[in-house]
Amino acid sequence: MVKHALSVTRQADFAAWYQDVIAEADLAEESGVRGCMVIKPWGYGIWERIQTIMDAGIKDMGVQNCYFPLFIPLSFFEKEADHVDGFAKEMAVVTHHRLIQDGKGKLIPDPEAKLEEPLIVRPTSETVIGAAMSRWVQSWRDLPLRVNQWANVVRWEMRTRMFLRTAEFLWQEGHSAHDSKEDAVAETMRALELYRAVAEEALALPVIAGEKPENERFPGAAATYSIEAMMQDGKALQAGTSHYLGTGFAEAANIRFQDKDGGHSLCHTVSWGFSTRTIGAVIMTHGDDDGLRCPPRIAPHQVVIVPMLRDNEEDQAILDYCASLQAELKALDAFREPLRVHLDAGANKAQTKRWGWVKKGAPIIVEIGPRDVASGNVAVIRRDRLYKDDGKLNSAFIPRGDFVAAAVATLGEIQDNLYAEAKERLHANIRRDVTDLAAHYAGDAKFVGWVEVQWSRPTGAVLDGIVEQLKALKLTMRNTPLDAAPADGACFFTGKPAVERVLIGRTY
Repeated sequence: MVKHALSVTRQADFAAWYQDVIAEADLAEESGVRGCMVIKPWGYGIWERIQTIMDAGIKDMGVQNCYFPLFIPLSFFEKEADHVDGFAKEMAVVTHHRLIQDGKGKLIPDPEAKLEEPLIVRPTSETVIGAAMSRWVQSWRDLPLRVNQWANVVRWEMRTRMFLRTAEFLWQEGHSAHDSKEDAVAETMRALELYRAVAEEALALPVIAGEKPENERFPGAAATYSIEAMMQDGKALQAGTSHYLGTGFAEAANIRFQDKDGGHSLCHTVSWGFSTRTIGAVIMTHGDDDGLRCPPRIAPHQVVIVPMLRDNEEDQAILDYCASLQAELKALDAFREPLRVHLDAGANKAQTKRWGWVKKGAPIIVEIGPRDVASGNVAVIRRDRLYKDDGKLNSAFIPRGDFVAAAVATLGEIQDNLYAEAKERLHANIRRDVTDLAAHYAGDAKFVGWVEVQWSRPTGAVLDGIVEQLKALKLTMRNTPLDAAPADGACFFTGKPAVERVLIGRTY
């Protein structure tokens, strides 16, 4: 029997396992405010890597970064009825600008400092950015207008879970205005493709890209597209969304332009977002019973060197050997960037440090003791292949030169292995032969994946009835995959001719 580093396994209690990974990998901790978390250096380091990769893609799209205020006047939301209705229950509201003492040693809002108009703590920025666009766009020459901001947002979630659903989270939100529906829809799909590429190529996270059903659209949007990832427990996680907003937001914010013929038209607008919940997706897709397995492209440290010190005269020679190895590795490029190498010369015991980095998911851990220095070797642990077939730790002794020569290729192999493993699991757990959803998802059935069915795209009361049926089974429609096989039969729900296929599953 292998004794794993975590106190709970995925199979025994997936939810508890997820929390254990976050704690043992030192990713985040509770902050003292319900639903808010402190993202610790390793967790934030992963987000910084995602930011770096995503930001380069955003700029390649021709989008410029900017920043908009955290506080948004309530009147901005009131202009867009569908939008405010969708977020009303999640909005945090600022009503006063000063505190005073109540005479009993406690602070209370000063009645004399009540704001004339309440301010909403940013849940998303369509309204405030729309107001800016109405000033910035005057003529067809100003279009397309593309901006992005890296920011925090607040949505007062009732049921919170670290990274997945938090009252405050970090994200990027892209916004654009266009002179035609065709150009706006093309931008919507460009953003969706960026998300797919970052998820699959950087996070090693296989996803299904598709359009959301009408009932799952972003409030006020004409169409919403998403990338959906499958977690190891078979549940779906929406990992990024891109919205074609039509002209509704432009009408509410008066975003108009003078066309080439001198007439005035409403802009077609787009918004898209990708957040820190993707760190939760990485944990639940790649983690194992020893902690996180971090894809090399987003690992803050791709190689961690652990000197096996004994508090004697040999220690300095070991540290010198480790430092020269670190310098040699840092001179290499992996994934078109300098290799990120960390030398852990801390005071903890080598075994403690080793298992600490295993739990954090460092892709390659190198241990070096006095015999390795003498022989010119290194002991290498690959986080994607932690154990041998006999259950023993898979630590390979390799000549130093051979390890350095293969390091970049090894990181690429680890990245590919994590993706391939997750992709195989995704496709193996999408069923297309299910005829009874209630039976398939009986009770609290675990690890049952998703179901793909044919779909006639009903609306109105018919759609509402289907949504209620699914809700009773704790199911939702995820999206209609862009690369699904053409519909060729009857709708699973209505019996009418199907026009597409839709994915159904339980979700986070």
